[in-house]
This record gives sequence, structure tokens and C-alpha cells, in this order.
Amino acid sequence: MTEFRACAIIPTHNHVAALDSILARLDGLPTIVIDDGSDPAVGARIDAICREHSDVEYRRHDINGGKGAAVMDGMARARERGFSHAVQIDADGQHDLSSLPSLLDTARSNPSAIVTGEPQYGADIPLVRRIWRPFTNFWVAINAVALHIPDAMCGFRVYPVDAVLELVRKSVRGRRMEFDVEIIVKAHWVGIPLKGVPVKVIYPEDNFSNFDVVRDNVSLSALQTRLFFGMLWRLPSLIFRRNPDRRVEAARWSSLQERGAYWGMRTLAVIYRILGRHICLAAMFPVIVYFFATGGVQRRASRDYLEHAWQVGLSKQRPTLWLSFRHFLSFGVSVLDKLSAWTTHVPHIWPGPSLQLLEHVETSGQGIVVITAHLGNPEVIRAVGALSGRVPVNVLMHTEHAKLFNRLLKELSPTSPVRAFPVTKVGIDTAIVLSEAIAKGEWVVIAGDRVPVSEEGRVVEVPFLGQVAQFPQGPFILASLLKAPAYLLFCVREGAGFRVHFSKFAELIELPRADRIGAIRRYASQYARSLESRIAETPLQWFNFYSFWAPVPDVRQDAIAVQRAAE
Repeated sequence: MTEFRACAIIPTHNHVAALDSILARLDGLPTIVIDDGSDPAVGARIDAICREHSDVEYRRHDINGGKGAAVMDGMARARERGFSHAVQIDADGQHDLSSLPSLLDTARSNPSAIVTGEPQYGADIPLVRRIWRPFTNFWVAINAVALHIPDAMCGFRVYPVDAVLELVRKSVRGRRMEFDVEIIVKAHWVGIPLKGVPVKVIYPEDNFSNFDVVRDNVSLSALQTRLFFGMLWRLPSLIFRRNPDRRVEAARWSSLQERGAYWGMRTLAVIYRILGRHICLAAMFPVIVYFFATGGVQRRASRDYLEHAWQVGLSKQRPTLWLSFRHFLSFGVSVLDKLSAWTTHVPHIWPGPSLQLLEHVETSGQGIVVITAHLGNPEVIRAVGALSGRVPVNVLMHTEHAKLFNRLLKELSPTSPVRAFPVTKVGIDTAIVLSEAIAKGEWVVIAGDRVPVSEEGRVVEVPFLGQVAQFPQGPFILASLLKAPAYLLFCVREGAGFRVHFSKFAELIELPRADRIGAIRRYASQYARSLESRIAETPLQWFNFYSFWAPVPDVRQDAIAVQRAAE
């Protein structure tokens, strides 16, 4: 195994103001400064600064060749000097060098990986970068065919020298600003691991950028186009690339929707407001195709669910790849419906007894616990009720989703009386707040069909779609503690509108100490049967894209045993 020996490479073109302080903070790390065609007077200053620091080598290009060319020249020199790894550091002083030890430790633990900074921005980030950086990283993820690609534009990263120089020799064409993006995507294509480390980014007042708005944007657009077509013929091998962490990934269902959720929703909101629903749906289509192609865990979970629904007769269509894709499309439409509801575009809700009961309870001033599911879009009803001012809503969500949801609500509907709480941290303080909310006639809403990863032990097993499945105890324990009536709420898309299914679940959920688990199991079984009846009407609108059923050796006998215990 090659000894880990690292150096720093600092490409610069007329950036000199921060150079001295950068070199002073490298703590003796051997450094190669590449002066990429700076003005002669600036070049002389850069040379003088380098001479003031030990173990700093100054190399000058008389003609500006671009950032990528400068980095590659530096890495070639690093290999000549026997270094195994090179830290690329931009010369503009934007990156917090206190993160350097973390980058180097990560590279030392993962010597074959490219370790790149994951920018943590402050309020000083320029608006143009705030808007376009997520857009660029989105297309990087598309072209890499990967859900989790570290930031592709950060100029603070550690390269394994030999592997990257070989990749550059074979396929990397970019020599200017597009180099950072191209090297990340093509590294992923050939199987070089990518690791991210958080790095704080600042924008000094006297800072300037060498980014040429016309030339470099054209180069980046051309690069993304080349990468897209290069991705297409690699698509089968990238989709079915062996993933040794599939079981771990499947267990981490709670993180599947987090990455990019905020900026993705913000982008959709802009498109929706400016261009309308149909254009927004068209814009979403390639995104859905991408997630379907790259989301192996979710794709298999969809097929598994559709198989269960078909086997027990709740779905009339035999599961196919096309049906799974329609399942994904249905989920995409539900995201747009949610966005539409929270941007005050009131959806049409079909009349019926359930809607009458819902409106009656809303106007009664009674605090209740509402148990929902990831079926259809109960968010639509919460949005309509909250925005109409009829009832304040408190939503129990999983931790990261609660943060994102609160942030999105603040942006999309700043006056909304909806509060989100992390369901994994319902302590005494939260219980008191929710109890006070019930006393004031507010609603407490929680989903009953998803088990938090951090609370896998707090479940009960009941029959669901022909096989034993785990359901959380939390909704029933919470309703019991709050001593409030419990209702079930499902809302599904039906044609051009929504159909509400709202019914009383229990006047009071009681969990006797002598048979607490048995009582919870009976409530969970009742809930599962209600969920099945709704799934039978709209099988493509249940959205739990992870492995839902626990492995059971003898499904039929165990299901019968649990059913008897629940009755």
C-alpha cells in the first residue's frame, strides 16, 4: 500500500490578497503554487510571497490556460515529487482552512477517494450563486446517475494523484472552470469513491471572481450536454452497478427524501408560479425518470408493495416495471399538489359525508388527534384548513423532515399556523405543548404507517396486505396521553379534485396497564384494515418507498396468529 503523502496545490490567476494568509495556515504542508498567467506585476508579488514561506514551490504559466490546466500541472508536479495526494485550494480565500484536517483525515481513511468540500454558506452568498449552484449540482446528479454526489463546484478538495491523472489522461477535456464538475462526474463513472466534508465558505468584500459569465457558462452548458449524452449509453451499467450497502441504504428510509428537498421544492415553486401547473409537470418528468432510474431501493420497494396489493386482490393490475414507474409518477403529482395547496391555490374537494364531518369538526373548536398515512395527499386538507384559518395544526414529523417542512412553510406560506415537531423527540416539553394545543382546540396530526429508524423497537406487528408488517406504537400512545378523540384522515386525488375520507377512530384511546401492548396491537390492526380499504380504491397513491414488510418464514401461519391476538 502506498504511503499517504499529501501536498497542497494552489492555482491562481491574479489572486494575491489572501495568498500569504493561506500559506501561513498550511502548517508546513508542502505546497505548489501555480501562477496561471497572472499580470506580470501580480506574478512578481505572488513569487515574492512564496519565497517568504518554506517548502513552497512557485511555478508560472506565461499564458493563462485555465483553472483545470493549472490544477493538472500541479498534480503532475506532485507525482514527480512523490506525493500520493494533493489538496486543491482556491487562492481567493473563500474556504475556511480549519476544515483542512478533516479533509486530510477523510482522505487518509479513504485513500482511493476524492474528498471534496461540501460548502456551508452564510448570508453573504451572492444571489446568483444561491440560485444556480443547486441547479448545477442537480444536473451533476442526473449525469452521474447517483442520488448522493458531493458538491461538484467546490474548489477545496483532496485528489488521489495517480488515479486522477490517469482519469484526466483518458477522458477529462475541461481546462477551465468546468474542470471541477467534469472530474467529479467522470470519477463516479469509473468507480472512484467520492466523499464530502462540510466546509464553511465566506465572500470577502474585496474578493473578485475569474469566472467569465459568457465564456464559462457556455463551457459549463456544453459540458453538461456532453455528460448527459455520455451518461445515456452508460446508463444500464450505472443503474445496475453493484451496491454493497443496499441493506444499509434500505434501512435508512428516513434520509431518502432529504437531500435537495428544499431547493427542489423552491425551484418547483418558481416554475409553478411563473409558468403554471402543466409546465411544472413537464419540468418534473425528467426528474421523476432520474429518480426512478437511480432509486434502486425505492424501485424494488414499489414493486414489492404492488405485488402484495395484487396478491390480496386490492390491485387489479399485475406488477410490472411500467406500473412501478406510474407509481413514481403518481408520487410526483402528489408533490406538485402539496406545493399547489401551500401556495394558496385552493384545490377542488369533492363533496360527501366525510367532508361534511371534517368541516363540522373544524368549526366545533374541539381539539383532536388526527392519524393519517402516506396515502394520497393529506397535506392538501391540512393546507386548506390552516390557510382558511379554521384550525391551527401541529404536525409530528421525522426530525430532518420537520426542519425542511418548517423552512418550506416559512418560505411558501409565511402566515400558516402550522407547526412541525420531530416525532423522534417527543419529550415532556413537547407533550405539554401538544396538550395545551389540544386544550385550545387545535389539531395534532401524525402518520400511522411509518416506523422511525431510531425507534425500531417501539412497534407492533399486525397483518397488512397479506403479510405481517410493523406499525409504530407512537400514534396510539400519543392519542392516549393527550386524552383527545382520534380521527382518521385520508385524502386521495380523484380526477381533477380530491376525495376526503374522514372518520372517527376512537372517542378515547385507552391503553390499560395490564394489556398495554395488546391494546396497541388492536388499534394498529384496526388502522391497518382502514388503510387497506383506502388502498383498494387508489393503489398507486400509497407512498412508502422502502421495504415495509418484516421477513416472516411462514407468512400465513404468523399472520393468522397475530390476527387472532389482535381480535
